[in-house]
Amino acid sequence: MAAPIKIAQQLARQLFTLSVVDGAVSPERVAGVLEYIDKHKPAHPMMVLRAYRRLVAAELAKSEALVEHAGSVSDATLASIAAAMTRRYGRKVTATGQSNPSLLAGLRVKVGDDIFESSVAAQLAALGTP
Repeated sequence: MAAPIKIAQQLARQLFTLSVVDGAVSPERVAGVLEYIDKHKPAHPMMVLRAYRRLVAAELAKSEALVEHAGSVSDATLASIAAAMTRRYGRKVTATGQSNPSLLAGLRVKVGDDIFESSVAAQLAALGTP
């Protein structure tokens, strides 16, 4: 017999597949999945919900570019970064800025698990590495 965590993860993957329409997470489908879980109470519902949330969050992160910057960044720069990431990944990517004074100067862009960094802090860290 399969372990409860494996069963919950398998159900979460199936529900996640139902939540994606045209390569993007559909809010309506997510609401439908949550309603289904509420009405039908699968075995170990909290495990299923945690695994499902993790899958949805990971998919949503693939379409969001977090641009960390030390100084100010214009809206035009954010739009340019979003356009570049959209071309790179072949899907619509939006960019949001977040101040990070520890970078000293430059940018760090995170899209899902990918990180693109061009900052003084990263360059100084690379110089210190033997």
